[in-house]
Amino acid sequence: MTLVIPTHTWEFVVAATLIILVPGPSVLFTVARAIAWGRLIAVATVFGNALGFYIISIAVALGLGPILQRSPVAYHAVQWFGGAYLVYLGYQAIKSSTTHAQEMTSVSEDRPTIVQTIRQGFIVGILNPKSIVFFAAILPQFTDRARGHLSSQLLFLGTIFILIAFVSDSCWGIIAGTFRQWLANDVKRLIRMRKIGGYVMAALGLFTILNSFR
Repeated sequence: MTLVIPTHTWEFVVAATLIILVPGPSVLFTVARAIAWGRLIAVATVFGNALGFYIISIAVALGLGPILQRSPVAYHAVQWFGGAYLVYLGYQAIKSSTTHAQEMTSVSEDRPTIVQTIRQGFIVGILNPKSIVFFAAILPQFTDRARGHLSSQLLFLGTIFILIAFVSDSCWGIIAGTFRQWLANDVKRLIRMRKIGGYVMAALGLFTILNSFR
């Protein structure tokens, strides 16, 4: 497969960083396990999750790339759907912020092994249908049809996304694991984190939809 670097790679890096930094589902999952079992388990969870996501990104790149290369209509439809999906995720984050925060504050001593943790993270990552929709909806918006080889572009962007996510989510896990007792006793702070993440995702979704009409 020919490696083609998309024209909008830097724009993608900025957008991906914003999406990843805000407390979305993967961050909440990591923080919850950090609070329950500490830093090492949190980072191992992130590693397993990243492996699962990478398998999905390969599948999306090979399956979706040829379709988008042939069909301008499909290309723009995915852009609109991707923006709408981000708005939906933002709304769900805001709506469920209290419930999610309460679920994250359980401290447990029944600690799994590292191998079990990586396997659990991998299963959560690869079996999450939202991951498939996310990669299929977001990555194509930053590809360049004129340069061709869309499968290669999608795989390149997917790799960048997963690397950023691994570093960011690991940092969340280390911080949460360090201050696990403090976070477990501060539900209001977790609720605010979740709501802020929801507003940022919704704003990015609206920007994506508007940008598709340019």
